Amino acid sequence: MTKTVTLTSLPGAGQIYPKAVSAMLPVIGKPARVSADASLPDTVYRIENLRVDEAQLKEYCRTTGLQFGAQVPLTYLFVLQFPLAMTVMVSPDFPFGAVGAVHLENRIERIRAIGVDEPLTVSTHAENLREHRKGMLVDVVSEFRVGRELVAVQTGTFLKQQRTSLSDAERGPAPKDVAPPPPDRVVSVDLGLIRQYANASGDRNPIHMADLTAKAFGFSRAIAHGMWSAAAVLANVEAQLPESVVYSVRFGKPILLPAKVNMYTDRVADGYDLSILNRRKGYPHLTATTRPRV
Repeated sequence: MTKTVTLTSLPGAGQIYPKAVSAMLPVIGKPARVSADASLPDTVYRIENLRVDEAQLKEYCRTTGLQFGAQVPLTYLFVLQFPLAMTVMVSPDFPFGAVGAVHLENRIERIRAIGVDEPLTVSTHAENLREHRKGMLVDVVSEFRVGRELVAVQTGTFLKQQRTSLSDAERGPAPKDVAPPPPDRVVSVDLGLIRQYANASGDRNPIHMADLTAKAFGFSRAIAHGMWSAAAVLANVEAQLPESVVYSVRFGKPILLPAKVNMYTDRVADGYDLSILNRRKGYPHLTATTRPRV
């Protein structure tokens, strides 16, 4: 039976990240391998009457290029639910650790525009644990309501890297590095900007905060947040989005800081195809689509 835990306030980074780090420790931490039939916690974390902090939102918009106005920017929904998503993932019965999990895909379904002044009820849970050739995937789903009205659904798909029964499946040829076409826009990003984004978004994962801590997780340098990329490329078409829209993102290779990246915007019949490519080798850092919700 599903258990609902209603929080009186959102947990801060000081509450979340110590739990995330302890999950990595030997003996007391999470197991190194997740079985294919592992169970997910049957718990929904919920907060009522959540209000947008306009100062925080203004800083978020400054670091991403999104519009600061009367409506909540589409990707800011990820920020609003992030403490609840982390609460789900650091709970003792979640099967793997939050730190080290790869944010592979993200989907935001907005049913209608949401006013900055509207109080929100947000409910978050985990579902759909499944095998992938690179490990185990899980969806962390957050529903947003104004009163009883469902106004948006945010879904983050996370990967726990390990071998699975799908690891030896036949793969297509690896894509070759090619010089990318001329971009619609070139964007520069450095560690200073990403630290400012981390403060505005609440996502202070150590892989984003310093080269030294990023190296502890196998990166040569600190990397940009995937959701910073998702917001920055969306800024190119934000004004043209319909009120009811689905924004689907797939993350590729991380952006090592500092960097300049190529952004592309392609108008299609029913929306936009967006991408961020490496400037020299042409591989994707992000591919995304916006489509009307049907």
